[in-house]
Amino acid sequence: MTTKVDPKLLELLVCPLTKAPLRYDAEAQELISDQARLAYPIRDGIPIMLVDEARSLDD
Repeated sequence: MTTKVDPKLLELLVCPLTKAPLRYDAEAQELISDQARLAYPIRDGIPIMLVDEARSLDD
């Protein structure tokens, strides 16, 4: 089951580390920061914007 994230919310969110825009990966339910090389999880439709919770894209 894929939970939709409000597109207006996605426009407002930026990476907390770099302040760069994020890319939404609907299949993985993650917000991707290409600049920081981090993927922030989305749980139950809520983006978890904590660096400690993010997955490194370099793994």
